[in-house]
This record gives sequence, C-alpha cells and structure tokens, in this order.
Amino acid sequence: MARQSRKFRHRFSAALAAGTLALIVSGSLSATRADEADAKKLVKAMSDYLASQKAISFDYDTNLEVVTPDHQKILLASSGKMEMGRPDKLRVTRHGGFANVEVTFDGKTATLFGKDANLYAQAEVPGTIAHLIDEMRDKLHRPVPGADLLLPDVYGTLMDGVTDVKDLGSGVIGGTECDHLAFRTKEVDWQIWIAQGEHPYPCRYVITATQVDQGPQYSIQISDWKTGTDVAAADYTFKNTTDAKKVDLSKLKDTDELPDHLAEGAKQ
Repeated sequence: MARQSRKFRHRFSAALAAGTLALIVSGSLSATRADEADAKKLVKAMSDYLASQKAISFDYDTNLEVVTPDHQKILLASSGKMEMGRPDKLRVTRHGGFANVEVTFDGKTATLFGKDANLYAQAEVPGTIAHLIDEMRDKLHRPVPGADLLLPDVYGTLMDGVTDVKDLGSGVIGGTECDHLAFRTKEVDWQIWIAQGEHPYPCRYVITATQVDQGPQYSIQISDWKTGTDVAAADYTFKNTTDAKKVDLSKLKDTDELPDHLAEGAKQ
C-alpha cells in the first residue's frame, strides 16, 4: 500500500508545475511542534476509523494548481460526490469547468460516463477498491480524486517516507473543528485537517510538490460526511438511462481533473 501513496503524490510532483501561496509565520514553527508520536496517533485514529466504516459517502471540492509555459498561474476547480461500499463498490461524480463525469465500479466493471457528451467507456477491473485505484491511475490514466484516503490502510499509505511531522493545532474547515497536521517527505509536503471528536474523518488534504518549480499543489476538501445506513447508494452498477453511446476509453475526453490539452502540454 505504501507505493500507492507515493505514486499518487508523485503524479502531481512530476506532471505539473504550479504556484503555491506563501505561508508567512512570525516566529519558529518548532514552537508549535507537538510530540511526533502524538501527531501520528491522530492519523492512526483517522485511519482506523475509516477502515471500520463499511459504507462512506461525502461531497468534495478539489483544487489543482498548474502553471502555463509562460508562468501564468491557474487554479482548476471541480466538485463532486463520492460513495463507496467496502471492499469493492464505488461511485464518483465530478463536475468541473470542462467535464461532467461519473465513474461507477461494481466489483468487476469500471464505467466512465461523460454526461455532457453522452458517451461512456468500460474496463474489466475485477477486485477491490484498492485494485481499482491502481488500475485507474496506472493503466487507465484516470486517477480517483483523493485516492490516498480511500485505501484500506490510510495510515501506512500516508506515513510512507515521512521525515518531518508538525502539529499546527486546531483549524476550522466548513464549520468543523479539526486537528491540523503537516508532514514532509523527500518528494512532497502534505497537510491534513482531521475532524475532532468521535468521528475523525479527513476534512481537507493538501499535497505540495516541493521538488517542482514553484511547488504545484493539489487539495481536496470534504463535506457532508456520512457513514453506514446514511449512505444513499445501494446499487453501484452503471445504468444507461440516457442511451449513451459506448466508445473506446481513448475517445472519452476530459475525464481527469486536468484537461487533456493541459496534460499534453505538461508532458512536453
């Protein structure tokens, strides 16, 4: 599982160039550093809580920073809904300025449905959600938003390669008081805000690719967190209610968080 986090985070480090907001702090952050073991316990408690939930749903907003070849900074924003039933059911919607997409997975078949184009593509990916995440990223090249937070061992995934830990105290995300933690690896810095109380779910997760010029950032913010019987989805199979045309995956454009034309530019 450790490799999954590194690959997910490395994608933003290697493929994008973006600007980040400068954090200006008077005094030393070392004064706010809590015991490393206590900070890790907060992440472990979140991980254990997530793993114990058989059904989860939440709304999310993502921000992806990119920089054009002439160094103009652009922030790409999208929103969606995630519904999952462990170990092998997933439904994800995402609506951005260039795409309106739904991904469904019933344990055997992954379906990507471009709602605006009324086109869909399918791939046989039998297995768990963790296996789907690998296949969506490495073979289908359509990463699942916030994939690190959906894996069975979130703690092992996130803590892979961590060299520095900071507890920045409390923060408030969408009206929810959270524990704010910051971590550093050789490739990226990342921060997480974890809801305080009996349900320590992730409220915001931010990755900064420190090894790329100007430090591209990716963030996902979570709201309307639900578990158990409050989760609406009961059927994760694709229903072609709009008579959408089935096409090869290569014909289904703009289904990632990064538009196809910008992704092509990043590879140059």
